[in-house]
Amino acid sequence: MNIAFIAHDKKKEDLVSFAMAYEQVLLNHALYSTGTTGKRIMESTNLDLHLFASGPLGGDQQIGAMIAENEMDLVIFFKDPLTAQPHEPDINALIRLCDVYSIPLATNMATAEILLSGLKRGEFKWREILKSGNQRKGNQDDA
Repeated sequence: MNIAFIAHDKKKEDLVSFAMAYEQVLLNHALYSTGTTGKRIMESTNLDLHLFASGPLGGDQQIGAMIAENEMDLVIFFKDPLTAQPHEPDINALIRLCDVYSIPLATNMATAEILLSGLKRGEFKWREILKSGNQRKGNQDDA
């Protein structure tokens, strides 16, 4: 599965700790992240992440583009609800895309833990079925 990590500045340390705790679950997946967050995760774990730009410089939108192309399966976005963010419209757009495309989204550690526990148990097979169905449909449209 393709999994994205994003964290606001005051939540980065929480996300790094979370990635450390779930490192064994995450090792077998393709991981993506906004720049600073991903660098901090890689410095503290053995996880390899594809890094996009930092959030305020477009990283949220790069992840959003993957969602819109059905190339992202899960988003873990530790938001700071108590601090105003200058790129709030980008954040809201990313969350909206997750809703539009039915991409599981965790915005806090409690929800992220539930999602990764489900991932560990193999409960996201529906994403593979959905993606393979879309690929077949695309092939039929080309005929």
